[in-house]
Amino acid sequence: MARLSSSPENPIPVRVVAQKIGAWIARLGEIWVDGQIAQLTRRPGVATQFLTLRDPDSTISLTVTCGRGVLPDTVEEGSRVVVHARPDFYLERGVFSLRASEMRLVGLGELLARLEALRRLLAAEGLFAGDRKRPLPFLPRRVGIITGRASAAEHDVVENARRRLPAVRFRIENAATQGPAAVAEVVAALERLDRDPEVDVIVITRGGGSVEDLLPFSNETLLRAVAASRTPVVSAIGHESDTPLLDLVADVAASTPTDAGKRVVPDLADELARVRDLRDRARASVRRRVQAEADAIASVPDRLRTAIRTYLRQAQSDTSTQRDRIRRHVSGRVAAAIADLEHVKARVRALSPQSTLDRGYAVVRTAGGRVVRDPVEALGPLRIRVARGEFGAIAENA
Repeated sequence: MARLSSSPENPIPVRVVAQKIGAWIARLGEIWVDGQIAQLTRRPGVATQFLTLRDPDSTISLTVTCGRGVLPDTVEEGSRVVVHARPDFYLERGVFSLRASEMRLVGLGELLARLEALRRLLAAEGLFAGDRKRPLPFLPRRVGIITGRASAAEHDVVENARRRLPAVRFRIENAATQGPAAVAEVVAALERLDRDPEVDVIVITRGGGSVEDLLPFSNETLLRAVAASRTPVVSAIGHESDTPLLDLVADVAASTPTDAGKRVVPDLADELARVRDLRDRARASVRRRVQAEADAIASVPDRLRTAIRTYLRQAQSDTSTQRDRIRRHVSGRVAAAIADLEHVKARVRALSPQSTLDRGYAVVRTAGGRVVRDPVEALGPLRIRVARGEFGAIAENA
């Protein structure tokens, strides 16, 4: 289609714009559209019926015009349908709509097949992986609850939580849990609670229902919002036999709303009993330790006497051993010294004048004690020393 040219001086009339839009839309031809009926008002006796078809994963909706015989009698608000329709642009009012020529209800088998395909897709992306599951806080400051207004599920969660912990606080966000608006309202409530710093855990809950009733809790948009939440999420949808895909994405899947109330807070009575038990065990442990120390102290004198006796015996043995070693050492040193002395004495004897005298020699000295070495000196009285004594003599001239 050629692009229209325009300017402030040469504007395009509204009718031309509307005709161009209508012509462009008409080029789409007939298409099959998947959606959920959000609004439907049957007007008996009127050939043309109008309804609103809403996207299951968003808030986008379109008006659908149905001619006679197109709208099945079993269709009602909330029904999932596929519509064979031609996009239409009503020129007089500038309204876009779908003109349906055929409408089919989506059967349970097809819904289950779609849910299985979605389950495989999200599993492949890792949204069900156990390592991304976050533990629930032990003592949450505030519990966020997303549920229908004045619902039995809300009552079950609140009452069971308060029985376990009377001081628990809640922030309750009411949202549609069934029908076309459910996904958008639950996602909006989830985002509000996730932004609240006081909310430490979020419970999404409703009572049981048919597969069609619980479809919002297997919706891809809601599942991805739960996966992206920073706050741990507990899924508590229906009864134990109900297994929406939300159970696989949530951090904890409670079997019922009652079970959720029991899992989000600790049981005060159980915790007090546990504290008493731990206190009793601590006291018993301290008593055992004190008794053990008392017994140890009581046994100190006997142990000390035994230790002293043992030490003294060992000291005596060591002393005797050292004494014997010292005696042997001193004896050895004395014997060595005596042997050395005998050697010295022998050498001294060999070098002494007495040894010379013993061989028959004599020492002649003057009366003044000077040793005579020259005959000239041997004049006057002399003293002669021999090996066994000394006697006097008088020298004569030869």
